[in-house]
Amino acid sequence: MPTEKKRIQKDIVIIGAGMAGLTAALYAGRMNLSVLVLENALVGGQIANATGIENYPGLPNVAGKDLIATVQQQAESFGAVVDEFDTIEKVSLQEERKIVETESCIYEASSVIIASGMERRKLPLSEERKYAGKGVHYCELCDGHLYQDKVIAVMGGGNAAVDAANFLTKYAKKLYLLHRSKLRADESAQEKLRSNEKVEILLETDVIALKGEKRLESVEVLDKATGEKKELAIDGIFVNIGVTPNTALFQADIKLAEDGRIAAGEDCRTNIPGVFAAGDVRHKEVRQLTTAAADGTTAAILAEKYLAQIRKGK
Repeated sequence: MPTEKKRIQKDIVIIGAGMAGLTAALYAGRMNLSVLVLENALVGGQIANATGIENYPGLPNVAGKDLIATVQQQAESFGAVVDEFDTIEKVSLQEERKIVETESCIYEASSVIIASGMERRKLPLSEERKYAGKGVHYCELCDGHLYQDKVIAVMGGGNAAVDAANFLTKYAKKLYLLHRSKLRADESAQEKLRSNEKVEILLETDVIALKGEKRLESVEVLDKATGEKKELAIDGIFVNIGVTPNTALFQADIKLAEDGRIAAGEDCRTNIPGVFAAGDVRHKEVRQLTTAAADGTTAAILAEKYLAQIRKGK
């Protein structure tokens, strides 16, 4: 007979422990609210993989994991509880008391802040699963050190891809940047990469096959301009081809924008009273570390006001 899950009451449950979620926890905890942060993976989200953040005010060239650790410590110092590697199974957000059920517990809260962020898109090739962790990678900070003096490829053309390529040059003896179109990354990051003699940039190029026996040994690429195919001998490829918002859990309750992110304005309010969206999961034009922190601040303050209104009504 299955054990009945423990029910725990909170003022606010925050889903996601990236910059937005942890900032919300910091503010909510400081307002003497009972706060739980749920994270199904490592604390930090996408930013934890950043090796050097140069545009966070007051903290030049700080490592992402160090910045996140500091914010987590601040949040916990005000009483917030951060629970990582706890998978959320389902949510029910329509009623005044919101339900968030994980593998181990059922949490009830009057307000929920969704800061679930995004995840990297997988390489859309049938062989991807065969080589995952055996030459195909998605985290340069985690796995880059495995490729000391090796030949590496990076796939993608945005800031994440170019930043990853710049970082990986510290290990690689040769690095290919492969992208199907033009680069979209900041010019300063592009210039840094282009000036590195280890790097060869192949634009208008698609990866069409992965090859190797027990692990990845080469990739087949297609030059879209000429139609020519060729094989590149590489030891590993790091994939940065975009992200998908983590909204699958909330689709039954929450209104989504056309891009799949949560429809919420600058006040972070969703279509459900007491439910807020913060950070990259929210539909907005600018998505930066500073705007994630701003969203977390806004969501926590307005959640506290919502809770005060509920108490006043009772």
